[in-house]
Amino acid sequence: QVQLVESGGGVVQAGESLKLSCVASRSTFGVMNWYRQAPGKERELVATVARDGTKTHAAAVEGRFFVSRDNAKSTIYLQMNNLQPEDTAKYYCNYFSIWGRGTQVTVSS
Repeated sequence: QVQLVESGGGVVQAGESLKLSCVASRSTFGVMNWYRQAPGKERELVATVARDGTKTHAAAVEGRFFVSRDNAKSTIYLQMNNLQPEDTAKYYCNYFSIWGRGTQVTVSS
């Protein structure tokens, strides 16, 4: 079974950037996703990326977040620019029913 490991989270100020990574333990062939969950809120889909590079972004992050994928490295990325306090959440990588443990992103105002 594929295992997913996220990294790159941290504490930043509003307006700054972070880049998250998610490494899979073996090659993946389906769509991979980034989700986030803030305290007291439901987990929400942030971005998706297919093996051919086709991608989608949630309306809340469109134009600020950019998902990408490196199939040779079995890795997906989430470049997050102009971070805002409402982006504070734990960010998770997902592949079908498989989830990583998440990486925390905290944005202070």
